[in-house]
Amino acid sequence: MTAKPSLNQLAFFASRPHPCSYLSGRNTVNLFTDPGAPMDTAIYSRLADFGFRRSGSHIYRPRCPQCQACLPMRIPVHIFQPNRAQRRTLKTNQDVQATPRPAAFNEEHFSLYRHYMASRHPGGGMDDPNPERYLEFLSSPWSETLFTEFRHQGQLMAVSVLDVLTQGLSAVYTFFDPAFAAHSPGRLSVLWAIDEAQRRGLDYLYLGYWIAASPKMQYKQEYRPLELLHDGQWQRFGRGEPLAGAE
Repeated sequence: MTAKPSLNQLAFFASRPHPCSYLSGRNTVNLFTDPGAPMDTAIYSRLADFGFRRSGSHIYRPRCPQCQACLPMRIPVHIFQPNRAQRRTLKTNQDVQATPRPAAFNEEHFSLYRHYMASRHPGGGMDDPNPERYLEFLSSPWSETLFTEFRHQGQLMAVSVLDVLTQGLSAVYTFFDPAFAAHSPGRLSVLWAIDEAQRRGLDYLYLGYWIAASPKMQYKQEYRPLELLHDGQWQRFGRGEPLAGAE
């Protein structure tokens, strides 16, 4: 059996600069853990507290030499209180059934994923995936990953992909039927994940990165209090407080 390395034994590698997906005109560099090193949930959980994320089997975080716009974000779930808009979303979706399932290929999920990508991200390189690429992106052989179905009157409305960490849940991706946009499926999936983390006795929901100058990220600041990893420390921000990194 191959021994799992400790954090101080892990090797890290930087990607080549490539165009940033969030800030136009900028390049990004990602720091990856050694893809050949053994990985498990315990190591991944510790890396999450240093701002790392999972994409497929790879663990990474942005490490751009001249830009620190990406700040890791998490929600302390036990002190979270939904605001008025979030309570309205919960009321609108009170008849929606959420069912978490182990990560596995499901034809209905895959069909929804393709529809979502073709509708929301056409021409982005991911709008015509095959089943192998789909599962490689959303799951990994070593992580405990859930594909949570959201159904309205039996119809598949959304799927939220979450990793189970030792201290929290990590939101990997959510895709939904654009016909249900009025149900705010993205917000619903975050609120459900907060509740699920509470139910499991976990402390946090990790929501990826906060980028103040990216319109795509503005929705994240509605979840208060939230914490950002800034200058090496997790800092908490309540309602009405300007977030670190605001430009």
